[in-house]
Amino acid sequence: MAKTVLVINSGSSSIKYQLVDLESGEGLASGLVEKIGEPVKGIYTHKYNGEKHQFEDEIIKDHEQGLKRVLAFFDEYGPNLKEYDLVAVGHRVVQGGSVFPTPALVTPENIAKVKELAVLAPLHNGPEAVGAEVMTRLLPDVPQGFVFDSSFFFQLPEASATYALNKEVADKYQVRRYGAHGTSHEFIGQVAPEVAGKDPEGLKQIVLHIGNGASVSAQISGKPVETSMGLTPLEGLMMGSRTGDIDPAVVFHLIRNAGMNVDELDALFNKKSGLMGMTGHGDMREVLGLRDAGDENAKLAIDVYVHRIVGYIGNYTAQMGGLDVITFTAGVGENSDPIRALVCEKLAPFGVKIDAEKNATRSSEPRIISTPDSSVTVCVIPTNEELAIAQKVAKIAAEGDAYGNTFAA
Repeated sequence: MAKTVLVINSGSSSIKYQLVDLESGEGLASGLVEKIGEPVKGIYTHKYNGEKHQFEDEIIKDHEQGLKRVLAFFDEYGPNLKEYDLVAVGHRVVQGGSVFPTPALVTPENIAKVKELAVLAPLHNGPEAVGAEVMTRLLPDVPQGFVFDSSFFFQLPEASATYALNKEVADKYQVRRYGAHGTSHEFIGQVAPEVAGKDPEGLKQIVLHIGNGASVSAQISGKPVETSMGLTPLEGLMMGSRTGDIDPAVVFHLIRNAGMNVDELDALFNKKSGLMGMTGHGDMREVLGLRDAGDENAKLAIDVYVHRIVGYIGNYTAQMGGLDVITFTAGVGENSDPIRALVCEKLAPFGVKIDAEKNATRSSEPRIISTPDSSVTVCVIPTNEELAIAQKVAKIAAEGDAYGNTFAA
């Protein structure tokens, strides 16, 4: 039986999980726990072997209650974790700051550090640390590891990572560009050369991870040289509910003239803007439907969305001194052929050409959608963050991490 890793993504009110087969890369089972800590019945979903089990039968007071139920689902509905040789549990963490440039084993000391870094990712790090605490209690004999979204982009050149902020303030409060979605960008950066049929050495590529959250990276030889997200995931592209790039003085303007406080501004920029703020809908499919029906707000939202993406492609092409491959990934990137077409249409004056039929074909397989005579190879590659996390955690579980930690049950 192949070795497996259980990958956990703990949010403030949710838990996503997937059991990954390390040999095949396949997700054997997956699920979702929703509405944790809310005064309503929570929702559990567990998928295995083509069957979907869903329950809405209890108030879920905390992550421990939710994760206990998740482990019970594996016992009841399969697959049995002991029979499938569970070698590790991997926890996705958004912010590793400057403390964790590489994955780390879950230890009491590292849990405490992840919690401390919640000041840089208040919506993410706290719940992710709690999820790790709970799972180490529930599965004390199984090695567990943290994989940080920000680790890949810790390799950014200083000119890219540094804000033009007062140096004393920036150093004291750890203000720099950390990036996000790093696990996905790294995974795609490694897979794209093979899909495109190009030598990875010296390859200049742009990865467009566009889903509800959206980010862009520029990579040369698989190493990041730029990314769109910064101190937090708010910077960069327009997103499902986030503003993306915006003049910082908008904050001062709204404080002085609208009387908004920090929490209200945080909610406005992160949860009530982007596609949601402009159209009332955060789902790209719904916004495209509205646009096609003649809704002017939706049309403008799509125009802004595409404008931002194309602007970053132009910027990063100049920074790299050329471009060989563009890859679309994540929910919108993998599934929205209209958005891919609009982006590439804007790049047509630079010799980018896509095959309309290939672009419109729905597939879960990595593929090229550009024409043979296109100046840039354009790919669509499904991301697999869970597999990347599983592989990294399995490695440190077997060998120990870069911080001198080894697992001892």
